[in-house]
Amino acid sequence: MSLRFAHSPCPNDTFIFHAWTHGLVDGPDVAVSFADIDITNDPERRDPSWNLMKVSYGNLARLYPEWRLLPNGGALGHDCGPLLLRRRGAGLGGRLAVPSLYSTAYALFTMWNDEDGPEWDAVDVVPFDEIMPRVASGEYDAGLVIHEARFTYGEWGLERTVDLGQWWEAATGVPIPLGAIVARREIDPAPITAAIGDSLRHAWADPSASASYIAANAQEMDPEVCRKHIDLYVNEFSLDLGDKGKAAIERLFTAMGADSRALGLLSADLAR
Repeated sequence: MSLRFAHSPCPNDTFIFHAWTHGLVDGPDVAVSFADIDITNDPERRDPSWNLMKVSYGNLARLYPEWRLLPNGGALGHDCGPLLLRRRGAGLGGRLAVPSLYSTAYALFTMWNDEDGPEWDAVDVVPFDEIMPRVASGEYDAGLVIHEARFTYGEWGLERTVDLGQWWEAATGVPIPLGAIVARREIDPAPITAAIGDSLRHAWADPSASASYIAANAQEMDPEVCRKHIDLYVNEFSLDLGDKGKAAIERLFTAMGADSRALGLLSADLAR
């Protein structure tokens, strides 16, 4: 079966997958489509021909049983969670912009908001790169942001209300599961997992090989922000989830109230 892989154009993804998708390491033939995670998470918007995707861990239970979690290539770590932002000096409440209703970011936000948050007049899905300017302009009162926004929100006159990653880690003691790589369950995952691992090791050994590809797809991101983005979101969990990563994912499923079927499928995937 040919692989059709959808992942974001963000630097962490292009860094990890460049060597494989450009034939610098051995692996199955693969065609790449760039799609932000709000699209891959959404069953109404994702391309049905995709059989390998980057999605949110917060949406993984909804993808079972058709999809299988792979043990590498994703985003999971410390101090890398989503932020809830507002304009400096503004109150909290009103209209909220979020990048996806299916995302880990939104799952963490709802858990926090149920405990400590205000009432909201409206919660709207907005492309992640439009959230900060639309909050800054006053169209929205607050925004839930991901990706490189954690490095640049001050430039928009915004302030952090809560770091939901820090909140999660303080509450649970485990890392933050953000983005997962999933494959259709009928596909043999072994050659894909091997290719992702070889691709990441190649990227770490020779970062210059992927530099132009990353820059061309980084949506005009400042080179220093791009470097920080990769350093933050690409780590040992990207190479292998390990026991800590697996425990974090199981904790997220439990916190989100996943049913026994989803928990069973997750356990089977993590045991591979």
